Amino acid sequence: MKKSALLRQLLADKEILVAPGAHDALTARVIEKSGFKAVYMTGYGQAASVLGKPDIGLLSMTEMLDRARKFASAVEVPVIADGDTGFGNAVTVMRTVEEYEAAGVAAIQLEDQVAPKRCGHMLGRKVVSMEEMVGKIKAAVAARKDPDFVIIARTDARTVHGIDEAIKRAKAYEAAGADVIFVESVEDEAEMKRVNEEINVPTLANMVEGGRTPLLKDDKLEELGYDLVIYPTASTYVTAKAMFDLMKSLKDSKTTAEYTDHMITFADFNDLVGLGDYGKMEDEFVRE
Repeated sequence: MKKSALLRQLLADKEILVAPGAHDALTARVIEKSGFKAVYMTGYGQAASVLGKPDIGLLSMTEMLDRARKFASAVEVPVIADGDTGFGNAVTVMRTVEEYEAAGVAAIQLEDQVAPKRCGHMLGRKVVSMEEMVGKIKAAVAARKDPDFVIIARTDARTVHGIDEAIKRAKAYEAAGADVIFVESVEDEAEMKRVNEEINVPTLANMVEGGRTPLLKDDKLEELGYDLVIYPTASTYVTAKAMFDLMKSLKDSKTTAEYTDHMITFADFNDLVGLGDYGKMEDEFVRE
């Protein structure tokens, strides 16, 4: 089954689809091997891991596309990829959709922020007109070649313009052809419930540690009506904390020997990255 078709099937299931965020392809493999059925390629994590900088629109489309392609080739489960604002106007969005689809991801997320965008839980975000974003969504739908390729429309209007405006936009994006609706930065359970009562296509919940939306368990999100939940920042935060802990230990003890209990083993890491598979390919194909 195509990954895009599989993603649509997972979104149609009664059980909420959990897609942990990955800031690199290695993390995507860990997510897959941990038994999750989809991976979210977080733009927040790409900015951090590629540039060591914040998620404020610093990565270009070609840089994000390169990451998306690597993610899709690293795992067998569907990849949901952050496409930021589409990197331009409606015509630019069409190329972005074409390229993301060709890269092998199953879905693209597009948001209605003014470029350069910001992380959805930062203050200072601005949104384009609803009409402009409707045009972008219609362009995205027209550009896809695979009818199963999933287009996720995100609105960042809640923080600046309120929940009524956010839902108004969400309905307009649904009518424009978005397959999944993502109302960013809802601030309580009542707003989350309202989103799901007023939107008829699958909806996405965004769980950001320290963000503006309450951190709820997956079963509660499912009860509220969500079909998909992403955890875009967790892996990035855990990695940064673990690296600080490792470097402190190394600096204090002058060796990593005392820290090995916190590491994956050499053998298990080789298994994670598929070394054995390459050994089999060498046995089959390499001739001297």
